[in-house]
Amino acid sequence: MDHRPQNWGRPRDDVYGAYDASYMQANGPNQHTQSPIVTGTSVVAMKFKDGVVMAADNLASYGSLARFTDVKRLRTFAGTSLIGFGGDVSDMQYLDRHLTELAIDEAYVSEAGHTLGARNLHKYLSKLLYHRRSKFDPLWNHLLVAGLDEAGAPFLAATDLLGTTFSSPSLATGFGSMLAQPIMRRHVPDEKAVAGVTREQAVEVIKECMKVLFYRDARSLDAYSIAVVTKDGIELSENEKLENQSWAFADRIKGYGTQTV
Repeated sequence: MDHRPQNWGRPRDDVYGAYDASYMQANGPNQHTQSPIVTGTSVVAMKFKDGVVMAADNLASYGSLARFTDVKRLRTFAGTSLIGFGGDVSDMQYLDRHLTELAIDEAYVSEAGHTLGARNLHKYLSKLLYHRRSKFDPLWNHLLVAGLDEAGAPFLAATDLLGTTFSSPSLATGFGSMLAQPIMRRHVPDEKAVAGVTREQAVEVIKECMKVLFYRDARSLDAYSIAVVTKDGIELSENEKLENQSWAFADRIKGYGTQTV
């Protein structure tokens, strides 16, 4: 190696020969987002008898650094549907602009106003994500879409960067799929159980999930956004704070470092 400071890390040309830059594929195809850097963590959502509750914290992490603490990852569409974004923030911003354009187009095309309900929007987004995946230029996001279906019943479904779709009484992305889902499934194990859950109960369960995620997920924050979608519209609050935090359980966690007990 050439140990002169200006050439640290470069093999010496007089010993190894000039570096073959063709290995860098300078003339190859453009490569897009293949390794997301600024990302958002979990989005959690749960049905109740009259609608859906969804929440996501306001943190966007730069790798392992909790860098941006005011990134809103819930957005409304046409005043009737709700989208929660997990994953790459730049792709989230692209989708946000795309949805804004779609909303404008829908408003002009249809004299009766928007015709895209939550189910239609979910199908549209899943096709968009599958199309980008098929171009080998995926949008690195996991989306939750909530609203009411054609019959006025609560609708909740997910789609990911592969275009895979899934529907359930409760859904979560990221670490929430492991940490929050067991909590929500105790209350809504199946579609029949949804009819017995009130709005107040669903909101409390979601807030408990956000607290557990803040305790257990290093890429989460105690400031979050929460939204409730019903037949009366969407109520979105973007600056909620976790309440009644307690770290008393921490001294009971064993398995790290030297144990004295």
